[in-house]
Amino acid sequence: MTCYSLIGRNTTGQTIVGDFELTGVATGAAIALFMPLCQFKKANIVVDFFTAKASAATIAQLDRLGALFMAAAFALLTWRTFLGGLNAWTSQSGSMMLGFPEWIVYAAMTPPLALSAVIAFTQALWGENSSNSEGASA
Repeated sequence: MTCYSLIGRNTTGQTIVGDFELTGVATGAAIALFMPLCQFKKANIVVDFFTAKASAATIAQLDRLGALFMAAAFALLTWRTFLGGLNAWTSQSGSMMLGFPEWIVYAAMTPPLALSAVIAFTQALWGENSSNSEGASA
């Protein structure tokens, strides 16, 4: 959509009104909606430079600690997104060009962020999940 709008603006002078707003809304919702799957598959960035020579038990404990931090971060994001959505609902705020209701985006983002927090907390409590069996066989 943004590419079409930019090409149209630079060639024919026609553009899509609110293209950046719609792209931002869709991107924000898509990121939040894919977070539970990303957390479940442990597909977040892991920097293992300092733990490359650590034992498997140490790495497992650090992974659980990292999952606990992720759970806390997702819980904080869920809480703040929920409050932001309530504020957007009560003020009936919308995007500048299209007037797209902002609360819809917050409503789409809050449940997947909460689910991500639950998944991360579960991983912190019980360690390895069934989707990632690397290192499980010893």
